[in-house]
Amino acid sequence: MESQILENQNPLQTPIHHRFPYNFWGTLKENLSFRSKWGELNGAMGDLGTYIPIVLALTLSRNLDLGTTLIFTGVYNVVTGAIYGIPMPVQPMKSIAAVAIANPDFGIPEIMAAGICTAGILFVLGVTQLMQLVYLLIPLSVVRGIQLSQGLAFAMAAVKYITKEQDFAKSKSLGERSWLGLDGLLLAVVCACFIILVNGAGEDRQNDGCDFGASGGSGGGEMEGMRRGLGRKGFRRVLYSLPSAVMIFMLGVILAIIRGPKEVVNGFKFGPSPIHVINIPKESWKQGFIKGTIPQLPLSVLNSVIAVCKLSSDLFPGKDFSATSLSVTVGMMNLVGCWFGAMPTCHGAGGLAGQYKFGGRSGGCVALLGMGKLVIGIVLGSSIVKILDQFPVGVLGVLLLFAGLELAMACRDMNTKSESFVMLLVTGVSLVGKGASLGFLCGIIAHFLLKLRILDRPQSFPRLWMERNS
Repeated sequence: MESQILENQNPLQTPIHHRFPYNFWGTLKENLSFRSKWGELNGAMGDLGTYIPIVLALTLSRNLDLGTTLIFTGVYNVVTGAIYGIPMPVQPMKSIAAVAIANPDFGIPEIMAAGICTAGILFVLGVTQLMQLVYLLIPLSVVRGIQLSQGLAFAMAAVKYITKEQDFAKSKSLGERSWLGLDGLLLAVVCACFIILVNGAGEDRQNDGCDFGASGGSGGGEMEGMRRGLGRKGFRRVLYSLPSAVMIFMLGVILAIIRGPKEVVNGFKFGPSPIHVINIPKESWKQGFIKGTIPQLPLSVLNSVIAVCKLSSDLFPGKDFSATSLSVTVGMMNLVGCWFGAMPTCHGAGGLAGQYKFGGRSGGCVALLGMGKLVIGIVLGSSIVKILDQFPVGVLGVLLLFAGLELAMACRDMNTKSESFVMLLVTGVSLVGKGASLGFLCGIIAHFLLKLRILDRPQSFPRLWMERNS
C-alpha cells in the first residue's frame, strides 16, 4: 500500500529518504550505460592525442609521477562520467604544463602550487555561483571564437606532430619527418585516411545507407539488384561500425613495442608508484601563482568551463550543465590530487569534441577510460612511460587533428556577419596574440561596440523615430 502511494506521488513531494536511493542509483546507471559498446570504447581514445604528449613531456622533463597521475585522473574520469552522463573529459592544464616545460626552475612543487591555486579560485567562483553569472554574460560569438581558436591550435599542433620529429622533453620540433618507417609520414596519412573513411565528417549515420541497386526490371534482375544492394549496405554498416580510434591506438602500441622492445620490456616494473604528499615551500607558492595560475586561470574559465557548457548543450540537447557544477568539479579534483603530485587537470572543450567525434555518447565512455588508467597506474605505475616514449608521434598527431577539427566545427552556427566578425576577431587575436585572455577581451569590446552602433540606428527606437518623422 505504501509503495502504491509513493508511486502515485509527485517525486518532488516524496520524502527524501524514500526517493533518494532510487533516483541516485537510477541516474548512476543511466549515466554510465553504453549507447554503443564499440562507439564508447572508440570515443575513449579521442582525447589521448592531447593527454599523452603533455603528461609524457612533463614526465620526461620534470619527473612528473606518471603512475600517480594515471591513478588520480582515472578516478576523475570515473566520477565525472557518473556525474554528468556524457564523455566529460579530464585534461592536463595546458598553460601550466607549457610554463613548466619552458622554464627549468618551474618544478613539481611549483606545478602543484599553480594547480591548487587555480583550483581554489575556480571552486570559490563555483560555490558562490559567480561562474554561472560569467557564463550568462559572455556572448556566444566570443565563446565560439575561443572554441575555434582552440580547435585550430590543436589542428596546427597535430600537423606539427605529423610532419616534424618531436622532442617532448624540451617541447621542440626537430627535423622533417621521413615518409617511411614505423613513425613516418606515410603511416600518419594512412591512419588519417582510415579515420575519414570510417567516421566521415562526423555526421549521423542513421540514414547513411544505400539503395537496393537496380530498380528497373523484375524477377531475377530485381532480386539480383536487391542482393547487391544488401551486400553494399552490409559492407558500409561493418565499415562504419569499426572502432577507428581504438584500432589506430592499438597499432601505435604495437609499433611502440617493435620500435624499442628492450627498452619497453626491461623498463617495466610492476606495482603502483608510492604516493606521498608534496612539500611546497613558500617560494614555490609564489612562483606557482605568478607564473602558472595567472596565465592558466583565463584559459580554465573560458575553455574548461564556459566553452564546455556551451558545447555540451550543442552536442547533447537536453543535458545542459551549469558553469557552477563544472567549476566546482575542476576545483575539487585538483584540491585533492595536486597535493599528491598528480598533474593539474581540468575539463576541456577539445577533449569533449574529440571523444564525441569518435563515438563517445555517455559517461560510460570516460569511465571506461578511467578504469584503463587506474589499471595501468596500479599495475605498471610510472614504468608505462617506456612504452609511451616509443609511441609513434605521428599517430598521436592524427588523433589530435580530428579532435581539433571537431571542436572548430562548433562555430558553424554563427549566421550573422556581426557574429562571425567577433568570432574571427577572437580567433585571430587568440592564435597570434597572447592567448585566449587577450582574444576574449578584444571580442567583448568588439561585441559591445557593435551593439552600441546598432543603438544609433532609427529602427532600434521605432516609436521615437516615428514621432520625430511624423
